[in-house]
Parts: sequence; structure tokens; C-alpha cells
Amino acid sequence: MKLQTIKNYCLSKKGAVECYPFDETTMVFKAGGKVFAYIGLGREPLAITMKCDPDTAIMLRAAYPAVQPGYHTNKRHWNTVTLDGSIPDDEVFDMVDMSYDLVVNSLPKADREELLQK
Repeated sequence: MKLQTIKNYCLSKKGAVECYPFDETTMVFKAGGKVFAYIGLGREPLAITMKCDPDTAIMLRAAYPAVQPGYHTNKRHWNTVTLDGSIPDDEVFDMVDMSYDLVVNSLPKADREELLQK
């Protein structure tokens, strides 16, 4: 998967923004001020780290060698997915959706409602 494809998909989520809070080589996607995905630029193949339900994280790691415990994150709740073509794009998009939903659903109700109305 190309960088522009995954970037566009992340930014298609309601209220999603791209930023670089850590350094100029880590592209971060936030919703409601909380991170739901990040990509280390300059890595080949690309990899994206996303939040994940712990049970689903275990299942995805067993199903796909390209899914590993999250890099520099809580390994129970985050996965790093190498975008080497071994996982169908739709499956990667489903992982982005799950990450976004987990983050948005953790926001206070008023913040969540405001974000989803944008």
C-alpha cells in the first residue's frame, strides 16, 4: 500500500488531523486530540501503528505475520502493521476503522458528539 493511500484513508475519518508532534519523520493521525494511528516515514516497507481491541490484536497477530505488537506503545492495545502487500487493503482499512472507533468512543460524550458533527 502506498503512503498516500493510507494517509488519505486516515484523513477521511471525521475530525481526523495529521500532525508531527514527535519529530518530522513520524506522521501522526489524531481524532479529538487523541492518536489513532501513526506512520514512521522513510521505512520500507511502510508500517502503520494503530490501536486495537486486545482480543482482536491477538487474533490479527496470529493470522498475519505482518501484524506485530505495537512499536513504542502498549503492546496489549496497539499493533504495528507492515504494509508489504500481504494483508488485503480492505483489512488494513478495517484496522484503521477499529482504531479510530476505539479512540473516538473513549472521548467524553460532549467531545465525541462535537467531533462526529464536523
